[in-house]
Amino acid sequence: MLRSLFAVLLFGLVAGCDKLASQLQLPLPDATRTSVSTGPMLLTPMPFKEVPGWRAGRHSAALPALLRSCERLRRQPPDQAMGPLSEMGRISDWVKVCDDAAVIRPGNDTEAQYFFESRFLAYALSQGGSRNGLITGYYEPELNGAWKSDGRFRFPLYSLPKDLISADLGSFDDQWQGDQIAGKLEGNRFVPYFSRADIEAGALAGRQLEILWTDNEIDAFFMHIQGTGRVRLPDGTHVRLGYAGRNGRRYTAVGRELVAAGVMRLKDVTMPAIRAWMEQNPVAGQALMKKNQSFVFFRVLKGDGPLGAQGVVLTPGRSLAVDRRYVPLGAPVWLATTVPGSKPARPLRRLLIAQDTGSAIKGVVRADLFWGHGREAGTMAGIMKQRGQMYMLLPRAAGEKKAGS
Repeated sequence: MLRSLFAVLLFGLVAGCDKLASQLQLPLPDATRTSVSTGPMLLTPMPFKEVPGWRAGRHSAALPALLRSCERLRRQPPDQAMGPLSEMGRISDWVKVCDDAAVIRPGNDTEAQYFFESRFLAYALSQGGSRNGLITGYYEPELNGAWKSDGRFRFPLYSLPKDLISADLGSFDDQWQGDQIAGKLEGNRFVPYFSRADIEAGALAGRQLEILWTDNEIDAFFMHIQGTGRVRLPDGTHVRLGYAGRNGRRYTAVGRELVAAGVMRLKDVTMPAIRAWMEQNPVAGQALMKKNQSFVFFRVLKGDGPLGAQGVVLTPGRSLAVDRRYVPLGAPVWLATTVPGSKPARPLRRLLIAQDTGSAIKGVVRADLFWGHGREAGTMAGIMKQRGQMYMLLPRAAGEKKAGS
C-alpha cells in the first residue's frame, strides 16, 4: 500500500510537470533526531536543505549504482544489522528502500530527489570534532602482461592462496562490523600471513598461484593499491583482474615514507610524483615498495567490471570506497569536496554509493572516489588529494523506529 502511494505521488504529481513539481513542497514525515556516535564516529542529523549543493545535484545519476548494490543486499539475511548503529537499520529496511528505488524513471532528477529525501535521513559525519577529511581517487589501471613468464614479463600477479584464512569479525558480533582479520594456521596457532617482502622473496613459489606476469614492477605495485586492473596481452586482447583478498598485513602509504625521509613535501605527494621517483631511483624504489607489507591477490573477472568489495560493478564517478567500520557498503553518501587540480578550486558535490573498500581508506571522513578506466581517469585519480565532507544517507524508517522507541 505504501509503495503504491509512493508511486502515485511520484507519477501523479511529479511526472505531470517538472517545473511545478520542483516548486511543490511535498510533506515529508520527520523524526526527532539527536546526534549519535560509535567509537570515533559522530553522526549529526542534517536537513537536506543544509547539505551543501544538495538541491543542485543530479540525483538520478546515482540510482543505477544504488540498484546494483540493492541486488547484493537482497541476498543477505533480512534481520542482519547494516552497521553498528540502530540508525543504520537492518537489511530488511534497506530492501524496502530498494523496492521504491526501482520505480524511479531513469534520468528523472525530480523524482530521484524526492525519493532520496522521502526515504532517507541525512547525517553529517565527523571524527575528533572535525567534519573535514581526506578524499582521494582511484581508477582501473592498464598493464602489459602475458600468460607465461619470459625475459620481459617477469613480475607475477597471484591468485588467492588456499592457506590464507580471512574472517569477517562482524559476523561474530555487530560491534565489529567492517573489521576483518587474515592469516594462516601453523599447527593450532593462527599467525600472520607472508608479508610483501616474503612473497617477493619466493614464499609462494612452486604453488602454481601465478595468474600472469607483467613487464613492470612499479605498475604491478600500483595495481595492488588500486585493487583491480586490466592487463593487455601481446595479441592485443585484455584480461580484467579483480580483488580476491589480501594478506592481512598493515598497509603503509609509501608517500608518507618519502615525506618522513625528507624526499618529498607532503603537499607534493601524488601518485604520478611517487611513480616518477621510483623510476628515477629503482633500487631505493624497490626498498620503498617493500615497506608496504600489505599484498593483494587477484582473480580473473568475466563480463563487466571492475568489481568493488561489495561484489558489484563499480560506476565511474558514482562509486565510493569507504572504511566499512563506519560506512556500510550500499549506503548513499553525499560528497562535498573540490575538483582535483582546479585553480581556483571548483566544487565537486555529488551523490555516490559506498561500494568498495581499500587498505589505505581508514577513518570516518575518509573516502576514495572511483574515476573509471583510462589515462584521463588515472590522471584525475592520481592527483586527487582534497579536503572534503561526507553526509551519509540512512533509511528514514530506521531513524523513526529509534525516535519512537
